[in-house]
Amino acid sequence: MAVAHVPLWVVCMLRVALATVYFQEEFLDGERWRNRWVQSTNDSQFGHFRLSSGKFYGHKEKDKGLQTTQNGRFYAISARFKPFSNKGKTLVIQYTVKHEQKMDCGGGYIKVFPADVDQKNLNGKSQYYIMFGPDICGFDIKKVHVILHFKNQYHSNKKSIRCKVDGFTHLYALILRPDLTYEVKVDGQSIESGDIEYDWNLTSLKKMEKSSAESKDWDQAEGDKSQDWEKHFLDASASKPSDWNSELEGDWQGPMLQKPPYQDGLKPEGIDKDVWLHQKMKNNYLTEYDLSEFENIGAIGLELWQVRSGTIFDNFLITDDEEYAENFGKATWGETKGPEREMDAIQAKEEMKKAREEDEQEQLVGRFGGQENTFQRFHRRDEL
Repeated sequence: MAVAHVPLWVVCMLRVALATVYFQEEFLDGERWRNRWVQSTNDSQFGHFRLSSGKFYGHKEKDKGLQTTQNGRFYAISARFKPFSNKGKTLVIQYTVKHEQKMDCGGGYIKVFPADVDQKNLNGKSQYYIMFGPDICGFDIKKVHVILHFKNQYHSNKKSIRCKVDGFTHLYALILRPDLTYEVKVDGQSIESGDIEYDWNLTSLKKMEKSSAESKDWDQAEGDKSQDWEKHFLDASASKPSDWNSELEGDWQGPMLQKPPYQDGLKPEGIDKDVWLHQKMKNNYLTEYDLSEFENIGAIGLELWQVRSGTIFDNFLITDDEEYAENFGKATWGETKGPEREMDAIQAKEEMKKAREEDEQEQLVGRFGGQENTFQRFHRRDEL
């Protein structure tokens, strides 16, 4: 039997077709980004963004992103997309960030918000589902935040995940899986992973439901034993057998008869079945959202503080497919990371050359300036 060979490009196209892309932003259409992103007006002192690829880049157009422009400011900006729930699905959040200014203190993280977030009033108190990305301040704080909202509280990963601190563009990705595992990638490499319950010191609703069910089963079993005994009564018509030997077999006890489940039209004993089923469904975890599951994801944004501005955010992606995210990262950051470093190296050499020429010029000026001063002194002496 002949085996059909499927071309690789067909497999790749099939993967793309199967992936669900909830949000993707590369800023390739110039100033039209302003139609999609909303700057918060909650505070008149909020800093402003501009579209820029920075002082050095791998591709002038492809590397353009949102850049902070004012020192010592809070920033708040966001973009909406069609709301969705990641319940039972993988969630991948990915983007690039470049601290061109060599960040001394400030955030480079993003936040994922519920669909009902007030974009015009976005601020530090706005509720979010996920906060992810690098945060740098001095020598002590150089970490990747992974904060999840669960049961009306924010919970941080207890592990210390180190971020990149240089001035180049880096690719950050967070993967949350339905089996309650997670993974953090930087530049395509896994730098941290594990179990959400353990690394956040939280308990899954599934486990809480299971524990509660086991406890109820135990209580029910104990109660059933008591009820079973209460449902029996002594057979008063029975008499001790004539051959019963009390010395050998102990005191004789009459047999127990079981009560009928109901009599004279009365309902069976116990809890009403309909009420019990309603209570069980009401408390079942299937009707709630577990760890890393969110009901109404509908916006992504930047809400942060920076002492020194210049950071560039680009290549935003939210999807349910890890492979699609990996390929997207290779097609964006992967294509420009090399040329970016090359351009930076060329600029560094030019700056060194320029600085050396300026030093030489200053030395020449100093030398001739000294000779001129000597000539002037002798000239004045002759005049005297």
